[in-house]
Amino acid sequence: MADDEEVLRIARNPDPLTPEQRRRNMSRIRAHDTQPEMLLRQHLHAAGLRYRIHDRRLAGTPDLVFPGRKAVIFVHGCFWHGHGCPKSVTPATNTAFWVEKITRNRQRDEAVDRALRAAGWRILTVWECALRGRARRTMPQVTQGVIAWLEAGLAEGEVSGDWSAMS
Repeated sequence: MADDEEVLRIARNPDPLTPEQRRRNMSRIRAHDTQPEMLLRQHLHAAGLRYRIHDRRLAGTPDLVFPGRKAVIFVHGCFWHGHGCPKSVTPATNTAFWVEKITRNRQRDEAVDRALRAAGWRILTVWECALRGRARRTMPQVTQGVIAWLEAGLAEGEVSGDWSAMS
């Protein structure tokens, strides 16, 4: 979704969890080795691809790094990175905080992308909605999409859920 098409989707109902329950849930959210990331890694490895993970020498610490192809892959959560799909709904509770938080995440993502491109890296973003949920693609589709992107030598790309099938 282009920046000028930005749509803020706010949840209709307040948080059903108590503050203590929400705090506990949030404390268990990880930055690395998330379920979508592990699923993608498993299938790419099974397809014969070899990569490095979480290379801290690179801007943004990409989830997967293919040094020989000068390519990186980020597996982004739709909510955390403001994808704009139906999985990226802003909570109705503490909305101002979440809008600011997600805006900062997106700005950081853009800065990381600029830094990586300036260093000659190619960037693919695989969105959570492509790997799980109603609009998920099959793992062979995602794997073949990643392989096709790697082999095509494109500077950037994106794999997201098939929301057209939901209409």
